[in-house]
Formats: sequence, structure tokens, C-alpha cells
Amino acid sequence: MTHVGQSAEGAQQTGSSGGAPGAGDPERVGWKDIVGAYVGLTKPRVLELLLLTTVPVMFYAEKGIPDLRLVIATVIGGAFSAGSASTYNCVYDRDIDEQMRRTRRRALPRHVVSARSALIFATILAILSTVILWVEVNPLSAMLSLGANAFYVFGYTMLLKRRTTQNIVWGGIAGCFPAMIGWTAVTGELAWTPFILFLVVFFWTPPHTWALALRYREDYRNVDVPMLPVVRSAAEVGKQIVLYTWVMVATSMLLWPVADTGWFYPVVAAVLGIVFLVEAHRMWGRAKGSEDLAVIRPMRLFHHSNLYLSLLFVAVAIDPLLKF
Repeated sequence: MTHVGQSAEGAQQTGSSGGAPGAGDPERVGWKDIVGAYVGLTKPRVLELLLLTTVPVMFYAEKGIPDLRLVIATVIGGAFSAGSASTYNCVYDRDIDEQMRRTRRRALPRHVVSARSALIFATILAILSTVILWVEVNPLSAMLSLGANAFYVFGYTMLLKRRTTQNIVWGGIAGCFPAMIGWTAVTGELAWTPFILFLVVFFWTPPHTWALALRYREDYRNVDVPMLPVVRSAAEVGKQIVLYTWVMVATSMLLWPVADTGWFYPVVAAVLGIVFLVEAHRMWGRAKGSEDLAVIRPMRLFHHSNLYLSLLFVAVAIDPLLKF
């Protein structure tokens, strides 16, 4: 399991923008700082989104409340996998993280943790994740999680991120796997239901991430990372966000007939989708008339996208409990 929208990684900082005692000076860093640094490498806020797209699918796959031990094993294995991928990402991107305002307080730019130690930590997490999922869940879930981890590290971080404006579109595939993993953890096999949820996250990731990248476009420009807001106008970014949002909402509604959900899911999905579309169109409208971020307010859409995904997957979990 790995990132839902590499996205949330951008919103998370490991500290404030000012200096901190012990930054760059290992002798003045206490054990609490070191523990906090290792936790920060895993990007806990990303983990929250990942688990939120895993556990609800387990409820739907079970058509009720899944076995608690299975949920715990899936959550721990998935969290270790995502934490591993995030840590590898921090190691590879430490050169640009040192130059970007929102990432320069991370552990590696501050020299609280060495690159070698971070690599060892990431590898241990990857091994533990695979073993836990293989033994306590099933081999299919373990292989999906390992594949997502590898795709995020090699596909997105090392190959796509610094080379193309489509980096987050295709790199975001890695963040779609939690839905598959949650389903296979319960059923032991793949099906159309988790694939539709996979696609929902796939189409959700660009609007979510581009809104954040628009807010931090100068950061990306300064380190030559070609995020779409760096190479296109705010109006064009707004247009692309609207297009992806329409496809995302349409895809979310497909779950109703394909998975034969009850009434609760389609009602919630429709309401959430309409609200998201209104917000996306409003941001696009503001972007048409200005490049000023204070006018465009991209973070409003970013935070709304988090709420959308959270509530949509909660609806996935609740629906089978209400279906009689």
C-alpha cells in the first residue's frame, strides 16, 4: 500500500518554518526528536488517507463488520508499506526537499536522520509489511502492496516526478491500490467493485494534488519539478481540475449499479460529487481572472478534496450495514 495522491505528502511539514534547536547538529538532538523524525519520514497524514481507503472497502467486501484481527493485520501491514514508500521518497528527494519551503523541515534536510539510516528503516518496513500481509492476510494482498510500493518509488519518485507534467496522473496509480488491498484482504480475489474504487482515487488524485501544487508552484519551479501549475496558467490548471472532477464523480456513481449497493451510497456520492464540482468550477472561475493565489484560493479545494474522499469511503463502509 502506498500514497493516495502523493498529494497529502505536500501538505505535511515536519516542523515550523523557523529554526529548531539541534537542526543539523546531531549532538543536540534528543531521542524524542529522533523518534519524531523517523515517524515523520513515514508521512503520517498520508497514512490516514490510505487507511481510510482500505478499511471501508473491507466492510463492503464483508457486507458487514470484518474480522477484527484481519483488519488490524491489514492496517499494520499497509501502514508499514506506505511508510516504507514515503521514506524511500524522502531519501531520493532530499536534494530538492532542502530547497523547498514546505519540505525543508523534514528529517533528512535537517540532518536529524542520515540517508543510510533512512534507507535501512524503509527496507525494514517493506520487509515487515510483506511478511505481515503474506502470513496474516494473504499472498495476493501482500503482492499488491509490494507492487504499489515499488511503483511509487521507481515509477513516480525516480522516473516520472522530475520529467513530466503527467507525473501525478500516472504516479498516482500507486495510491489507488489500498482499495484493492482492502478487498482482497477479505475475499482473496479481485473484482470489479474495488477496481471502480481504484479508478475513483485515480481521478481524484490530480485535482487534489494540482490544487496543492498551485499553492506551492514557486517551490516546484525553483527545483525544476514540472508539476502542471509550474508550466501552465492557473486557468488551464483549473480547467484540468474540473475535467478530472467530472470524470471522478461519474466513476463514483458507477459503483451503484456494478456493486448493487443500497440507497445510502449513491445518495451520499451524488451530494458529495455535486459539492466537489461546484467548488472546482468556482476555483476555475477565480483562476480565469487572476494568477494571484490569494484570489484563486487553491487550498480551499485541496482541503475539500480530503473531506470528499473521506466521506465517500465512509459511505462505502456504512452502505452494506444499512442494506436490508
